[in-house]
Amino acid sequence: MKEFLHDRFKVALLVIALAGLVGGIALSLSGLTQAADLVWTAGVLPVLAGLIIEIVRSLRKGEVGLDIVAALSMSAALVFNETLAAAVVALMYSGGTFLESFAEGRARREMHNLLSRVPRTASRRRDGTLEEVPLDDIRPGDLLLIRQGDVAPVDGTVASDRAMLDQSALTGESLPVRLDRGAEVMSGATNAGEAFDLKATRPARDSTYAGIVRLVEAAQKSKAPMARMADRYSLVFLAVTVAIAAAAWWATGDPIRAVAVLVVATPCPLILAVPVALVAGLSRAAHFGVLIKGAKPLEALARIKTLVLDKTGTLTDGRPVIVSIESYGELCQAEILQLAAALDQASKHPIAQALVAEARARGEKLPFPENLVETPGEGITGTIDGRRVAVGGAGFIGARLGLPLNRKTVADTGEVMVVLAVDGEAAGHVVMADTLRTGTTDMLAGLRSRGIERILLATGDRRAVAEAITEGLGLDAVRADLTPDQKVLLVLSERKNGPVMMVGDGVNDAPALAAADIGVAMGARGAAASAEAADVVLLVDHLDRLLSGLEVAQRAQRIAFESVAVGISLSVAGMIAAAFGYLTPVEGALLQEVIDVAVILNALRALRIQPAWTGRTVSQQTPSVAV
Repeated sequence: MKEFLHDRFKVALLVIALAGLVGGIALSLSGLTQAADLVWTAGVLPVLAGLIIEIVRSLRKGEVGLDIVAALSMSAALVFNETLAAAVVALMYSGGTFLESFAEGRARREMHNLLSRVPRTASRRRDGTLEEVPLDDIRPGDLLLIRQGDVAPVDGTVASDRAMLDQSALTGESLPVRLDRGAEVMSGATNAGEAFDLKATRPARDSTYAGIVRLVEAAQKSKAPMARMADRYSLVFLAVTVAIAAAAWWATGDPIRAVAVLVVATPCPLILAVPVALVAGLSRAAHFGVLIKGAKPLEALARIKTLVLDKTGTLTDGRPVIVSIESYGELCQAEILQLAAALDQASKHPIAQALVAEARARGEKLPFPENLVETPGEGITGTIDGRRVAVGGAGFIGARLGLPLNRKTVADTGEVMVVLAVDGEAAGHVVMADTLRTGTTDMLAGLRSRGIERILLATGDRRAVAEAITEGLGLDAVRADLTPDQKVLLVLSERKNGPVMMVGDGVNDAPALAAADIGVAMGARGAAASAEAADVVLLVDHLDRLLSGLEVAQRAQRIAFESVAVGISLSVAGMIAAAFGYLTPVEGALLQEVIDVAVILNALRALRIQPAWTGRTVSQQTPSVAV
């Protein structure tokens, strides 16, 4: 409401200034000079009063802005009876502030669209009926009906055979994606196909979309370092402006020269171009699934020199996939996978869940297991269709069968072997591994081309596994066997080479993310702690979006600098021309208006940034199973 009233106040001042200028011109053309001066003055005074109020508020906060130049120019023009020039400056200033608000509003449009899509209620299935309930009433395990066109209100999994979802508002991907039963659904995605059932996995307040909304709201309230730089250097520009105006008056004895100089310097593009360009950059990055928590991180992101990557879930997909299946006897590979996955339906272990997901993706029908007994972290036993089945590591199965299965559970490459036993006999095994994301080599080369000088791996995994997974990537260093505090020390030690960016997804990465100049969290499946500690959150599980975000940040910052440099140069040239008498106060005011409009339009170019790297190149790798 406060922002609405503030915008209405700006519109009112603009209307008053415009009416005063036009009315005065009409009276002047009619030969009523004195009446014209009165009307022009009447149009200026409300704008000047509003400007003085803003200056006083800023001074109370310890901020000195370039609005002082606008107040000086209008006041000087009125004192020396340059009422037409004062009216033009008043229109210019009120129009400039209105245009700035309009431009920032347009730059925030995509973020606003994100916020406005928050659903308020959901359709929940209960006792064979549908009931419309508030989001706060939804609990994990509730079954929700998502109709065509509905927005998923909470995080969950697909409880129907399939679902077609439009995730463009979250990830920037233009095409809908098909998700099969059991697949994860991010809140905020739109149902682009037939109605489907969603099984809630989180309360609404903890959902992905709610977290994104909170981050966006925080980002909108931030103030950029460049904007603060504008505040600091406003004193210098103010001093230069007053010095040129005073010198022109002293050298010529003509106060109108000083008025013309002040008019040309009002308002400075420095306070218009920077916030518009950076807010536009934030909006554009969000379009590509990169949520930057404010203008300060955006600027820091543009200057990064060192990249530190976590391994599991970041450089790798984080979900083990099947590398091979080996049969010891009569069962074929499909039967081994079906029986192992059927029993693992009852386990929460990540390896078990990955095995079940792979079996379902291949269309295997999984019978319901019975008589379950699980030894956490080792294996599980049960009955499937009357057959006694056991699934687990080689040691677990060997102990159950009394057999010397002397196979390594974890190989030096990080592979995991899951052994299946049926009716007291070893039937076969499945080898699984957390694989490197495809396209990683090209993505890292792209980061180096954007100015990243050092790329390191920091992982808590064993060195042999880390070196095997990163072979051929050309990393500058591999640091393994690290604890969370050691990751922090690594980040801090790398600062000697320049600003550091840390990318991770787990709770153990949160301290290092907070310690880095820029912390980047894999927000799609990462831990809430890492997303909270990070400065940047990748909304989609594709590491290549990091390159898109870096490119947007660098180009948005460059556009801001270009706008400032060109705007200030033109303003200074105009002031010098006015000091030498080549511009009257009215002509100077019109010139500055043209400059302001030009720099704002140039800053808005950040909304059209199109990163060279926008494809889903770095995605999860799914190796084929050896047959």
